[in-house]
Amino acid sequence: MSKSRNFSKYIAYAFLIIVCLIWAVPILFGITTSFRSQAEVVSSGFRLLPVNWIVDNYVTILENTSTAPILRWLMNSIFIATTHTLLVIVVISITGYGYSRLKFKGRDALFFTLLGISFFPAVVNLITSYKIIDALGWVNTAWAMVIPGLAGMGNIFLVRQFMKGIPTELDESARVDGASDFRIFISIILPLIKPVLIVCGLFSFTGSWNDFLWPVIVYTDVDKMPVTAGLLLLQDIYGNYRMIGQLMGSAILAIIPTLLLFLFAQKYFVQSINLNSGIKG
Repeated sequence: MSKSRNFSKYIAYAFLIIVCLIWAVPILFGITTSFRSQAEVVSSGFRLLPVNWIVDNYVTILENTSTAPILRWLMNSIFIATTHTLLVIVVISITGYGYSRLKFKGRDALFFTLLGISFFPAVVNLITSYKIIDALGWVNTAWAMVIPGLAGMGNIFLVRQFMKGIPTELDESARVDGASDFRIFISIILPLIKPVLIVCGLFSFTGSWNDFLWPVIVYTDVDKMPVTAGLLLLQDIYGNYRMIGQLMGSAILAIIPTLLLFLFAQKYFVQSINLNSGIKG
């Protein structure tokens, strides 16, 4: 029996190593390519490490503050993604509390109706969403990226399910002591759902940061673009991929914030899976 378990464990490890290599090799190749000269990129075949390591690509990227201001794009993305994430946490925590703790007529029917509607791809509402943003005067502003998607039903579903794992006896005890729903939410529920809020915040941050199609539509001002729209502009500026090293360098700079955020928040993933993880003892 133990040999069978060990064999299964080795198979699982081998599979995970293969998946890791499939993911890691292209990333590593992209990082090393950002340190190659254009002559080396076009002259040599696949080589994981450069023959000559250079930093000229990064110097050129950082010095370009007119046609391709990568640092400004990064700051725009940080502001947009951070603001969006903070507002998402506020909205989904309050909404999840309402759907899991408050009792009102049609609560579950409304929730599952909205959940079903959310299964439609976002591209279906693309034209309508743009018309709304244009009517509000939010084209070429951060609000066009911050406000849409605040009440994502996927995040609300996770928060609602997590809250259902918290005993209702805590609410009833607090009400006996005279606590209001707002006080129960702030003092009891909110501290217990911190793991799932962090995970939803991570999803929201990476989703906002990596959003590509929507910012390309709502932004035309180069200085106000987030980094994803800026990377598309870089391809046109460097035409026909004549500066592959600089493109790779820009892409590597763009993934650093989300990578750091994931390393910080990864421990909360396991906690969020356990619906009772917020309950101690």
